Amino acid sequence: MPSLLMRTGHILDRVLDRVLDKIDERRIDRTVLLGLAGYCVVWTLYGVIAKGSQDIHFDMVEMVAWSRDVGLGTAKHPPLGPWLAALWFFVFPLADWSFYLLAMVTATAALWIAWKASEPYLAVDKRLVGLALLTLMPFFNFHALKFNANTALLPLWGLATWSFLRSFETRRPGWAALAGLAAAAAMMAKYWSVFLLLGLVIAALVDRRRGAYFKSSAPWIIVAAGGVALAPHLVWLLDNDFAPIRYAQAVHGGMNLAGGVLNALSYLSGSLAYVAAPLIAACFAFRRAGPVSAEILWPRADALRLAVLSFWLPLLLPVFAPPVLGVGLTSLWSMSAWTLLPVVLFASPSIAVDRRHVARVMAVVVAFPIIALAAAPVIALAIHCATTQTSPIAIHSAQLAGEAERLWGATTGKPLRLVDGTPDLAYGVAFYAAGKPSVGFAIENAGKSAGARMKRDGYALVCAADDRPCVERARAEPPARRSELTLVRRYLGVTGPARHYVIAVVPPA
Repeated sequence: MPSLLMRTGHILDRVLDRVLDKIDERRIDRTVLLGLAGYCVVWTLYGVIAKGSQDIHFDMVEMVAWSRDVGLGTAKHPPLGPWLAALWFFVFPLADWSFYLLAMVTATAALWIAWKASEPYLAVDKRLVGLALLTLMPFFNFHALKFNANTALLPLWGLATWSFLRSFETRRPGWAALAGLAAAAAMMAKYWSVFLLLGLVIAALVDRRRGAYFKSSAPWIIVAAGGVALAPHLVWLLDNDFAPIRYAQAVHGGMNLAGGVLNALSYLSGSLAYVAAPLIAACFAFRRAGPVSAEILWPRADALRLAVLSFWLPLLLPVFAPPVLGVGLTSLWSMSAWTLLPVVLFASPSIAVDRRHVARVMAVVVAFPIIALAAAPVIALAIHCATTQTSPIAIHSAQLAGEAERLWGATTGKPLRLVDGTPDLAYGVAFYAAGKPSVGFAIENAGKSAGARMKRDGYALVCAADDRPCVERARAEPPARRSELTLVRRYLGVTGPARHYVIAVVPPA
């Protein structure tokens, strides 16, 4: 392996010299786009193969279930994620591979935005290496494959930050309107984005050019565009007594001061651990061309200082939430905050590209997804053999969907339109069932009552055998057909663990 990396490094060294010495600014974007397209394809294939021994993750099937009944919000999260899922599956088939493709298209879009956002601050060679190093972060591959609210934020935070910086520097209405719309979209994806908005506002207020900026139309266009885009959801929040915020407080709140301080430290240390690989690689790719000073943290150039603040503030402001508000954090939530990391690390004139080492770093960056893809079948088998502690949704959702539809069809002769029961199983069945049924929980989460619909259309009640309340409900429902079954999953000839389930058919009234 080391010799292969060395040979790859020598090849990339020659290619890098040609690219950097004879670079065509008009074609560089096209080249980067082609590279990112390859990146997207390889990691999508990895997701399809490495996760081939399991079904779609709960976060993902939940989002699809919400997309079938969501309006302007849900009782758990804002609605943008379900909207994106609905739009994607209007075009693409409802399948595992297309869901992983959506996830990687989202992550790849975030990398493209990071590439464009670094353009005013970095020379092309630094931009290329900075973009490559971002691909070593698990946020843009392993974690991104689970499409949820955090993944949806990846390009939205980048777009809001990039367009805000361009609006500040140019005062152009187009950039300002884009910044406002992107900020509203980020809030509609996850309320965590309040730290992004607060950070960008503070960055603008402490900038020495704030007087000229706030006298221009740009900040007010941002406010107007964002306010108009966000207004319908704000009305929905008022009408539904801020249900998603109360949910977040109930799930993540209640932390005392000592616990909050420890949680904040955990958030910081975990976030740093996630970016350890690109930081280490950066040490090999660059050398000091002069004395490295505090300019890296507090640049003298106004534009660069604004960019650095726009990076640090949204990343660090959340640390005050646990001790002050008693709301717990997880370092994974920082995954959307790293768009400007290459700018922060490499924009200083005291940092220069060391081409002797860059080629080796680039070899690692290129080899990383290829090695991961080659290992994907082994990873899938290892996951399959370790499913004794895995949630049933990860191994039997597709099989349960087939059994539920078969039992429903034999009982009613109609398509299955509604599923209920153990929450994760109901969401999984809804994703894999051919009739694309709704889920009772999702209807309730959308602020609607599911009771009348369940009586009118009937439903399949899917329970894990150890979910006693659900099983008792299956036995207490009006006359229905019930089935108790045991399912196993086989992968590459290896039999997984057996799990027991109860399915009850409650026909239309």
